[in-house]
Amino acid sequence: MLILECPCCGVKAEETELSPGGEAHLKRFGPGSTDEDFETYMFARQNPKGVHFERWRHAYGCGKWFLAARCTATLEVFGTYPAQTTEPPAELIAKIKARRPDWKGWK
Repeated sequence: MLILECPCCGVKAEETELSPGGEAHLKRFGPGSTDEDFETYMFARQNPKGVHFERWRHAYGCGKWFLAARCTATLEVFGTYPAQTTEPPAELIAKIKARRPDWKGWK
């Protein structure tokens, strides 16, 4: 069972209380963008085996969106942080690198 801590309200919740929102830190393209940029935004997603950054919503709690770093192979959760953050916090990156020395980075 995947358990994530909502950084907005501080509650540790099972995945049944949360709604997944897909990959985090996407650059969104809208009107005026090229067809290639819009296609990439709509359809090109990472699906790594290992560390992945995702969006989650505390659906049966505070209702707010947040971001999480976890391993897709082991379900190990490295941490969560507010959705308004434009890139993973440095301390979270350091925590991931400490546990996974061979990890190449978040982009």
